[in-house]
Amino acid sequence: MSTLNLTLLTDLYEITMMQGYFKTQNQDVAIFDAFYRSNPCEGGYAICAGLEQVIEYIENLHFDEDDIAYLRSLKIFDEDFLSYLSGFHFSGDIYAIPEGSVMFPREPMLKVVAPIMEAQLIETAVLNIINHQSLIATKAARVCYAAQGDGVMEFGLRRAQGPDSGTYGARAAVIGGCKGTSNVLTGQMFDVPVLGTHAHSWIMSFPDEYTAFREYARLYPNACILLVDTYDTLKSGVPNAIRVFQEMRDAGIHSSYYGIRMDSGDLAYLSKKVRKMLDNAGFTDAVISASNDLDEYLIESLKSQGATITSWGVGTNLITSKDNPSFGGVYKLAAIRNENGDFIPKIKLSENVEKVTNPGNKTFYRIYDNATGKIRADLICLADEVFDESKDLKLFDPNAPWKKTKLAGGTYRMREMLIPVIQKGKAVYHSPSVMEIRDICTKEKDTLWDETKRFVNPQEIYVDLSQKLYDMKTALLNQTHNID
Repeated sequence: MSTLNLTLLTDLYEITMMQGYFKTQNQDVAIFDAFYRSNPCEGGYAICAGLEQVIEYIENLHFDEDDIAYLRSLKIFDEDFLSYLSGFHFSGDIYAIPEGSVMFPREPMLKVVAPIMEAQLIETAVLNIINHQSLIATKAARVCYAAQGDGVMEFGLRRAQGPDSGTYGARAAVIGGCKGTSNVLTGQMFDVPVLGTHAHSWIMSFPDEYTAFREYARLYPNACILLVDTYDTLKSGVPNAIRVFQEMRDAGIHSSYYGIRMDSGDLAYLSKKVRKMLDNAGFTDAVISASNDLDEYLIESLKSQGATITSWGVGTNLITSKDNPSFGGVYKLAAIRNENGDFIPKIKLSENVEKVTNPGNKTFYRIYDNATGKIRADLICLADEVFDESKDLKLFDPNAPWKKTKLAGGTYRMREMLIPVIQKGKAVYHSPSVMEIRDICTKEKDTLWDETKRFVNPQEIYVDLSQKLYDMKTALLNQTHNID
């Protein structure tokens, strides 16, 4: 992405609105918040991913000659506006949640503070990037949770919706917890482990299964995972694999990683039979890996049935997030700066309560329980609010304000989640490596309660409003409806 000009990766109405702002001399600085309204897969949390690509996009944002020529050909843009675009660059500020962080509905994933034309232009691309990678990272986190510490490999490239989805989706999957990917381009671009075995065609191309296994083991003795279900898993595949493993041992070859993979059949039943066969032959450390349309629900079910699988290859259902194929991130105006330099809060109303936005220049804090290190709640507040952790903190549900709780001073700590990543159009944040972000994500997931990570009816982490923000929102709602 750092070498691509994605400036026209936007909806047409972003540019027509830009021309409208240009023609009306509306150069006001605005605040836009990117957030989402509900967790993917009916889960209890989401994982933030894609920020590095957002930063690259912002840094490379410009209209080149071909872009201007194309826009001119549409015959809806005036020459003075096109002239402005020819010198366009982003000059604003962006604050964001670091990649790998857990996040929850309604809180800002990203805050843009910029002249309204600039802030308007980047809406579509920012949402496209963050929505996709956050979705796949969240799905991966769920799959890895189901695997209970077993290794999970992402290998969905051939089923992804195009090269970008496959490549950046694999990046997000590793952030979410996968140990590696089959996608070699992702490995090259982001320095993450690439993993893989062989296909059924390898077996079928040889005169017999044993010969195919023997040749593969000769070529790759330290990564010898043999696919055993081409003909018959228990009667042919596993016996031939054991024969090859024994030959390797007799030859003094001690493989650091070896075992079998199954891609069909009753994986619970077969894995238990295979484990006994391998153990009885003296190969107690042999890996049993499995694939075949896996997702978090099937992995959890196989685990509950006593499956002896220790490594999981997850493809289609992960790279497409098949049961929840889109992440509902939105981008809404929250405030406009007036001539005095003050931000005037703006609110969007709706018949649907969940679509009413939170106005103003905001940030949010994560509140941790000191005793457990777990998340107690998130608190959205105005950007200039200050809190004292030594004092009691009162929290309430903004949709049911009579539901209140009080955290005693000294029993909690607060962490501001939005950090500056772009200042005056320049990057001020250097993204960690993908594997470092993966480690961050692992620690982040450890701050979630088990009840929040479960798949069925997870416990919600409360996202509350500060009293000042709640009062501002209430006043705007009353003002809009002419209620004294």
